[in-house]
Amino acid sequence: MLMKPFLTPLFASILVGATMLIQPVKAETPPNMLVVGFSMTNILTLDPAAITGKETVQVLTNIYDNLVALDAVNRSQVDPQLAESWTVSDDNTTITFKLRSDATFASGNPVTSEDVIWSFKRLMKLNLAQASFLKTHGFTAANADASFTAPDPHTVVITLPKKVDPQIIIQTLGIVGPGSVLDSKTVMEHDKGGDLGAAWLTNNSAGSGPFTLAQWQSNERVTLERNDKYWGEKPAMRRIMMRHLAESQSQRLMLEKGDIDLAYSLSAADLKALENNKDVTVQTNGGSGFYYLAVSMKDEKFQNPKVREALRYLIDYQGLNESVLPYFGKLRDRPIATGVLGALPNAGYKLDVAKAKALLTEAGYPDGFSTTLRAISDVPFMNVATAIQATLAQGGIKAEIITGSGDQIYGAMRERKYELLVGRGGGGQLPHPDSNLRAIVYNPDNSDQAKLTNFQGWRTSFYDEKINKMIDAALVETNREKQTKDYQDIQVYYADMVPAIQPFSEVVDSVGYRADIKGLQLNPSWSTQLRTVTKDR
Repeated sequence: MLMKPFLTPLFASILVGATMLIQPVKAETPPNMLVVGFSMTNILTLDPAAITGKETVQVLTNIYDNLVALDAVNRSQVDPQLAESWTVSDDNTTITFKLRSDATFASGNPVTSEDVIWSFKRLMKLNLAQASFLKTHGFTAANADASFTAPDPHTVVITLPKKVDPQIIIQTLGIVGPGSVLDSKTVMEHDKGGDLGAAWLTNNSAGSGPFTLAQWQSNERVTLERNDKYWGEKPAMRRIMMRHLAESQSQRLMLEKGDIDLAYSLSAADLKALENNKDVTVQTNGGSGFYYLAVSMKDEKFQNPKVREALRYLIDYQGLNESVLPYFGKLRDRPIATGVLGALPNAGYKLDVAKAKALLTEAGYPDGFSTTLRAISDVPFMNVATAIQATLAQGGIKAEIITGSGDQIYGAMRERKYELLVGRGGGGQLPHPDSNLRAIVYNPDNSDQAKLTNFQGWRTSFYDEKINKMIDAALVETNREKQTKDYQDIQVYYADMVPAIQPFSEVVDSVGYRADIKGLQLNPSWSTQLRTVTKDR
């Protein structure tokens, strides 16, 4: 005889409680805190004058203001920030900025024109990575006092040291790094031995932006706190926690569970999987720069143009972009980004093993050679490096992959001590062809002592006087039709001389975020503002 189970009221309530305990609980971040997953392996300092790499810009854009900002949607537009307005003199030799009167730094100190020109002079005197953006246009530590002046507390005058398109200077001042404005009084309180606060700024901040730096723990997290003295509209988020999650799968799982709100460093496979998740939104926008294969011209093998040309035909352009770089890049084999003034269509390079082998034979390497191929361990570089290693092997080139952090890999490139390298860069933060060309091939001084580390042309030890002159001339050409033709000619010459960097994809940026996040707009110059983000909860 079957008996029905009998549950006392007490036992029934315990059973219900236990059942509730074992049900999966959906994680949710606090409503006033944005939790971001990204990779910190390339963050070496938080001093705006010394930074390199996209990830550091993603942090500092929320801490520091500039005179102007590059628009996130209309790439050709420059928006006011600390400067309410600006004018260019009729002879194109000076730019005058009028500052807003209500801006203060997080310290409470007012933002004055003296702070602005001090920031620019500091940049030139320290001569760190970000100085190269202005050095290339003639600004130096020696002429900084004449170039940057403050006739009154709310007026900044920039006098151009040489003939150049003033618009590119205005655009440059919208980039995080060369254009970041620092609280001079606060920084100089922490000056050590005349370092202009460099040691202190490695781990601290002195900006007027919507957030302040609360904590940076290397390869762990960056915590930003809302700046309640911010002059603009107050951010909805009280705090931003940016967590170091080097593995894409970890970012994806935490995003799906709701442990993080925004993931900056997701692989193509994880982004594709997230497209089918109704709780997550994937946003893809045009980015800045290229993915490329670089050679060191200090290596005797790569000084031979036939060897460099052989490498050009040992890259599977289409395969890389279709299988490895969806959400990260789109096929581009020219040194000027699509849609920018004078950009030519792709040259149409393809994987051609037979042609590469013939070139290597002509160069004296019929059996190929052994070399090393460096790539940082982040997505998508390792996958790209593995794919290129395989196609190099088809041509007889045995490439050992060396991987590591940004400091290890790009550090070797900055020291000019490498052979082959898979990289990402080549300018493009400014909507101007000069931005690409100066970053990727321009090299005004090839000496080791020059240490022009922000020029990838210098890092590769590639020097060509003719292309330097072509780039300089195109920048100051006032006839737009002639200028367009000049930039087209540069691309043709670039292809003919087979330089040290071969682009195979131009960068696009993709992120995943919880569907209830509103107000996020990726910026092609990497300076995505998180002050506009809200949570619809």
